[in-house]
Amino acid sequence: MHPKKHIEKILDNYRRIYGTWPKVAHSPLINGDHPELDTSEPLNEDDQKVCQSLIGALQWVIQIGRFDIQTAVMTLSRFRAMPRQGHLDRVKRIHGCLSKMRHATIKIRTDAPDYSSIPVKMYDWEYSCYADAEEETPPDSPKPKGKSITVTSYFDANLYHDVISGKAVTGILHLFNQTPIDWFSKLQSTVETATFGSEHVAARTCAEQIIDLRLTLRYLGVPINGRAMVFGYNVSVVNSAAIPHSRMHKRWVALSYHRVRWAVAAGIINVYHVSSKENAADMLSKHWDLPSVWEMMKPLLFWHENDNRKSHEESKEVNKGEDVDKTAPGGGAKVDVKTTSRTNEDSNASQPHQGE
Repeated sequence: MHPKKHIEKILDNYRRIYGTWPKVAHSPLINGDHPELDTSEPLNEDDQKVCQSLIGALQWVIQIGRFDIQTAVMTLSRFRAMPRQGHLDRVKRIHGCLSKMRHATIKIRTDAPDYSSIPVKMYDWEYSCYADAEEETPPDSPKPKGKSITVTSYFDANLYHDVISGKAVTGILHLFNQTPIDWFSKLQSTVETATFGSEHVAARTCAEQIIDLRLTLRYLGVPINGRAMVFGYNVSVVNSAAIPHSRMHKRWVALSYHRVRWAVAAGIINVYHVSSKENAADMLSKHWDLPSVWEMMKPLLFWHENDNRKSHEESKEVNKGEDVDKTAPGGGAKVDVKTTSRTNEDSNASQPHQGE
């Protein structure tokens, strides 16, 4: 899946609108940015239509593989009805990020991931309330044939993502073998007061999506290799989901708690802890900066770096210092990222048809 051609089309459209290429940026939004606090002037009717059109094009880019910008686009999509100048500036920055990172591509990799180093801890759920838990399999599904698939999922939650409503964001990434197949980034419908609650909501959403994906695979006649491997960052959530005798201390997440534990007891998923630096769902729940996610993003979207000179140059620039001009208080968003080795003239000259 190579969205580069579509990215070049939306960059051409950007140039037709503004008469110049977008300024290069190394991330969709500044780490820790809060567009909901923007107090710049509302856009006029013409600029509103332009902003809505640009966001719509970005949403299609996400659908064809660029999940790295999904959290930023999801956040800005909420303001499409009445966007402000600061929101439009941020949309322009996302275009600048795509201009810089246009070579990101999902590769179809059918080799099963190696989880032999992960200790398998099987618990007896017979004496719990989930003793009769069992995965429902469709009786009319075709006989499985072909190469088996191992489902791997990462989930994460960003507490207090929206400082006005107090809602967190759920980020989920699903892989079939080693290929990213589905991604999810959305504000949670409830307001959680602790990370434990928001992470449990994310874990429940992840478990329900896995059940749906496994059902789809069965109806397609695809063999499924055992349980889905689910990785999360919060140790308390992982332990409460995986260990039968763990107790629930937060009653307001009871349904999410029981839903995830039922999926474990039914043999649908196994839940493991993973560090934040290795949790691929982290880029789907937060506004990230490139150096913090590059090593995690590289095998998913920049696997071709050894064969692509441009990606190799991008890899080098990740390690260079970056000076970020943050948003001015109470005004429009100044969100340009300036690297120490590039001038503004170099940035404006970055065109998508110059043989990068």
